[in-house]
Amino acid sequence: MICDLHCHTKLSDGSLGIEDVIAQAKRMDIDCISLTDHDTMSSFSRADVLGERFGVKILRGVELSAWDKERQRKVHILCYAPKKPDRLEGLCLKSCEIRKTCSKEMIEKVMEKYPITLESVLKHTTSSKSIFKQHIMRALFDYGYTLEFYGDLDRELFNPKTGSCYVERAYPDVNFVLDLIHTAKGVAVMAHPAQYDNIELLEELAQKGKIDGVEIGHYSADEAYRKELSLIAEKHDLIVTGGSDFHGLYNSVPTHLGSETTTKENLDRIIKLSNKM
Repeated sequence: MICDLHCHTKLSDGSLGIEDVIAQAKRMDIDCISLTDHDTMSSFSRADVLGERFGVKILRGVELSAWDKERQRKVHILCYAPKKPDRLEGLCLKSCEIRKTCSKEMIEKVMEKYPITLESVLKHTTSSKSIFKQHIMRALFDYGYTLEFYGDLDRELFNPKTGSCYVERAYPDVNFVLDLIHTAKGVAVMAHPAQYDNIELLEELAQKGKIDGVEIGHYSADEAYRKELSLIAEKHDLIVTGGSDFHGLYNSVPTHLGSETTTKENLDRIIKLSNKM
């Protein structure tokens, strides 16, 4: 059984729509996928219908933005199979507003350097619940200022440490987000710890019993990092997941649906835990 539990669509920062992603999963003989768009659950109903049509099992999911206050850095939490998703709606709206505020400031900074328009960015966000850096880069791409999304221009403008136009603000505290996920009867899995250097936080949360699982199968983690994560997962009996983190055109490295996967055993653990809540 092939399970890809981390995919994005046009509802956040992916380049393909829900139907395109599910149809591609079917073509690739993927049995189960989770559309985990950032801070939005808008895919849930339509994905269920399309999954049934194409014969692909859908595990409802959302990737929630959070903040590690102690280390002052981002952390992303994948929430799977929430039985009371309405309890997450306020959190999603808040995080989308934070992202929109940051993005609009970034657009203003970019417009001071390059004569693009706000409309040239927004036309790429018509399906999205927010504005992402990828949408700004798409406008710069359209007007010939770059031929790649993650090259020199991206680093010059949006590098988190040195980018001249990068803007970031704190998202809701990770402990609050985890508590809310469990209140919504969902399963909480830390996404790609290597991407934001969250391994210390993972250990802390696992010791407190606040996190249910960890995404080890992700392109950002090398073999040494995966071994370290595996030791933590084994020590605390965490669910282990994997996913392509598919964004289509907007991926930072080449990755396709099914490039990283979750075992049936761990999928069953997610479903079993969800049913117990």
